[in-house]
Amino acid sequence: MFKYFHQVWQSKSLRNKILFTFFALIVFRFAAHITVPGVNIEALGSIFEQNQLLGVFSAFTGGSMESFSIVLMGLSPYINASIIMQLMTVVIPKLENLSKEGAEGRRKINQWTRIITVPFALLQSYGMIVLLNASSQGVVGDPLISDISDPMVILPIMLIITAGTVFLMWIGELITENGIGNGISLLIFASIISGMPTILGRMLGIAEAGDSTKVSHFIIFAVLTIIMLIVVVFIAEGHRNIPITYARQANGAKGQKAGLPIRVNQAGMIPIIFAISIMTFPSVLAQFFQQSNSVRLQEIGEFLLRNFDTANPTYTYMVLYFLLIVAFSYFYVSVTFNPEQVAENIQKKGGFIPGIRPGSQTAEYLAKVSSRMNLFGGTFLGLIAVVPIIFTKYTTLSSGDLIITGSGLIIVVGVVLDLIRQIDSQLVMHDYDKLY
Repeated sequence: MFKYFHQVWQSKSLRNKILFTFFALIVFRFAAHITVPGVNIEALGSIFEQNQLLGVFSAFTGGSMESFSIVLMGLSPYINASIIMQLMTVVIPKLENLSKEGAEGRRKINQWTRIITVPFALLQSYGMIVLLNASSQGVVGDPLISDISDPMVILPIMLIITAGTVFLMWIGELITENGIGNGISLLIFASIISGMPTILGRMLGIAEAGDSTKVSHFIIFAVLTIIMLIVVVFIAEGHRNIPITYARQANGAKGQKAGLPIRVNQAGMIPIIFAISIMTFPSVLAQFFQQSNSVRLQEIGEFLLRNFDTANPTYTYMVLYFLLIVAFSYFYVSVTFNPEQVAENIQKKGGFIPGIRPGSQTAEYLAKVSSRMNLFGGTFLGLIAVVPIIFTKYTTLSSGDLIITGSGLIIVVGVVLDLIRQIDSQLVMHDYDKLY
């Protein structure tokens, strides 16, 4: 282990990338504690003590919501914009063709995603301001922000929060270009990890207060988390290797044998992020409806909150959450993995899968294998995400007491494994440069 860290530190370019990434994450965490001017901090603290749902949202944004920081929305608008662009890529032929143009096509799609993020951030910031303001009046009686109906009051706050989201996108891109790893994923990773010390501190306080039942449940879940962590790592690294044989070359050289690995978890952490974005929307909508003067809207709000409350999930919530993860797994893989194109590339290079004819039959075979692997991968993702929710339903722990959720665990493992792969590849390049 020490030898590995020594090798990493000896590579100047890799060391600089890691230090840059670390510095960027520090800037992000610093920004998460800068409060937007004009906010009633005392009222804000009372809201999160009384409303577990908002506590769940805040945990996913690394606590930026509890301090009403300039990065209040985190990367949520960007994630939603990415979902929209992924859907549009399948629906609109022009975008589909653009996605097949390689790096240049992806660059244009990413640029449009960033542009769409701005109006998304404005709309979501307005909705969150209204939601938190209404919640504060219901809990402490004092508004979080005075005179929210005045455009001169709410518009500057919306612009600050929107600028915070754009700032996070910029930091994420800087990490991707000049640091190590995927910048956006690392920011989400930092948000999840940053909440762990607070939870551990709260549990120590509960232990001192003598609540042995809650502490014992927390310890049991900690052991369960370690077991799930091991399983997640094995599944994340698991793959099926499709054997490929390349025909004898014209110069008489023997044909080569290779393999095409198809991972069990092909979609990574993306389905979890998509599903969370979808599942949190009904509960947020319910908060608005409950503040309405219309009896009908209040009834709809109560129905949504009863069935889609993130802090107190029902069986309907868990089943729908599980199905969304599986569905998004299939959807994301259908966008990122094209069996026809892979089969065509294999055929152009003179390769074939033993026992399978090149062309359409190879594409069908690859699609069939990918679908089966995706079924296992999507089901696995759904189970890992739902198990902690089931645990909170039958124990004294709430969702805010978990050291890490199932979705957070998959995100953390995915980011760490990707980071290790990139560091290893950088080390290989460093050794190659030393030889030549």
